[in-house]
Amino acid sequence: MGVFDRQKSNHEPRWLGSSAPTRTPLIPSISAARWLLVLVVAAGVYFFYGFLVPVLAALVIGFASWPLYRKLLARVGGNTTIAATIAIIMIVTFLVIPIGLAITYTTGEVRTWVAWAIHANRAGAPTPAWIVALPWAGSYLDEAWTKYIGSPGALGELIQAVSGANIGNIYRAVLAAGGGAFHLLLTLLFMLIALFFVYRDGFSFSKQIDMLGERILPNRWERISRVVPATISSTVMGMTLIAIGEGIVLGLAYWIAGVPSPVTLGVLTGVMALIPGGAPLSFTLVSIYLLASGSHVAGIGLFVWGTVELFIVDKTLRPKLVGGPIKLPFLPTFFGLVGGVKTMGFLGLFIGPVLMALIVAIWREWIHEARNAEKGETGPQVLIDEQAPPAIPRIAEG
Repeated sequence: MGVFDRQKSNHEPRWLGSSAPTRTPLIPSISAARWLLVLVVAAGVYFFYGFLVPVLAALVIGFASWPLYRKLLARVGGNTTIAATIAIIMIVTFLVIPIGLAITYTTGEVRTWVAWAIHANRAGAPTPAWIVALPWAGSYLDEAWTKYIGSPGALGELIQAVSGANIGNIYRAVLAAGGGAFHLLLTLLFMLIALFFVYRDGFSFSKQIDMLGERILPNRWERISRVVPATISSTVMGMTLIAIGEGIVLGLAYWIAGVPSPVTLGVLTGVMALIPGGAPLSFTLVSIYLLASGSHVAGIGLFVWGTVELFIVDKTLRPKLVGGPIKLPFLPTFFGLVGGVKTMGFLGLFIGPVLMALIVAIWREWIHEARNAEKGETGPQVLIDEQAPPAIPRIAEG
């Protein structure tokens, strides 16, 4: 466009009249950009809130398994797509096989229980001796058992009475269970999709996060970017390995002690081991059952074995595996577990403690800087967790 054309275009009439001689913006460009960014983020949170849980789960799994993924990436020649595909296949295999075995075994046990219920309804079932021998409540439970289960046809009448009076609640519970199972499957599917892209684009995404973090927190980002991955990895891997180990060890102890359904009880014990105090409660209840049923040696032996195993795990393995540079006390761990389960369901067992560990890490970082400011220290300092072993120093800049 020449000079004549530009002059001509400047004198052409506009749709809304002639332009003002001065072009002062109503809102500064920086403020407008910030508000636009806030609106976009708010809209994204509103529309994609349902994907928050699977994305967080994918990030947690990605952080926890990143050292293994880097070894896999090196073996496939640096091809991120192939490495991410293999990693997802391995994770699906790791999830599908145990879940399939658990469902198969549980189905067999449910069939056994149904067959027993049919037989008890047809011919009746006497009260077990260990229930009658219970102190204080034995006689009451014996009368209730004889009334509702002991006589022929009593169990069927009880089921009809309960189902007839609560048919609406049972129907809604079945619908809620079906909807919850479908929602869980969708969450797992979205988590796997997000996890694939976390593996494939993790390096480039981490570089972008580092660039933004250094702009937002220039004095803290270097420390936080080292503490956060180590905390997430050690927390998730430590909790998972300890839960699996306690489930296997105590499940074998249940089988040796002669407890019925040792596999199911071992799985439940492993799940309960994710919660502080869950594993002791599990083997204590099983020990009480053995004592009440007359197996005194097995009950005492199981309780002693569980106590020794728990002491060894809590004093040796758990401090080395769980928490990394951030060792969570009992109360933050408990709040993280309960809040995570209440907000995010089963996945909250892992996400809740991780978020609580990050909060504790940031809190301790601020406290460390406040103490340095009071002392007037300006040089590099060694940041060591107060509850961590001395072998994990963290270099912190003042």
